[in-house]
Amino acid sequence: MKIATYNVNSIRSRLHIVLPWLQKNRPDYLCLQETKVADDKFPQAEFADLGYSVTFKGHKQYSGVAIVSKQKPQKVIFGLDDEPSDAERIIAASFDDLTIINTYVPQGQDKDSPLYAYKLAWFGRLRKYLKKHFQPQNPLVWCGDLNVAPEQFDVHDPKRIFGHVCFNPEVWRAYEDVKSWGFVDVFRKHHPAESGQYTFFDYRVPDAVNRKLGWRVDHILATESLAGSSRNCLIDLSSRLTEKPSDHVILFADF
Repeated sequence: MKIATYNVNSIRSRLHIVLPWLQKNRPDYLCLQETKVADDKFPQAEFADLGYSVTFKGHKQYSGVAIVSKQKPQKVIFGLDDEPSDAERIIAASFDDLTIINTYVPQGQDKDSPLYAYKLAWFGRLRKYLKKHFQPQNPLVWCGDLNVAPEQFDVHDPKRIFGHVCFNPEVWRAYEDVKSWGFVDVFRKHHPAESGQYTFFDYRVPDAVNRKLGWRVDHILATESLAGSSRNCLIDLSSRLTEKPSDHVILFADF
């Protein structure tokens, strides 16, 4: 089984990357974030032509999440339990015994912004959502753009970046609280304490990929029973080096 995640930063602008990647790699599941398209404009037919079903929720020009899958999910939950539900930021889909939760966690803007407080609270709301709907002993994947670089190895310049809304003790604690529900970081399981492995490269930084000036903010986590069967978790840098790329890369795990 192969599961991948990709912040596309507009699905319609990134079809030239996503569709060939699907054809070549044939993942069972591909989770997308920042699709930036209204539901009636989502390019569903292009995925169907490749034999994939798509479950999605989005808005024009911002946010949006989707799960591309070889089989249709038996059950889908959009959004968190309380308001605002942020249905365009979280999808939970069940496929037989497997559940995949695809999230686009709020970025937070800056530490003085109400959006940062909202981000911290969002992690807490997600923890309650997990406790209500799922069991950590069951096979479950949580993935997406989580907007947190949880370790010193996960940014290229930790001293300079320290204090950023995606790299500070408050956001680490909020993220770890969700992780402690029962998740294993699948990438770190296979690449412990390995630096220079990033999933986001700012458009504004010249030649950021080759200079390794990035952040690891996209993640695939799994409950222990499922993480134990993982074979590897890899970053596909080629998805950031193509023409007109997203500022994120494709991350995938094999089980």
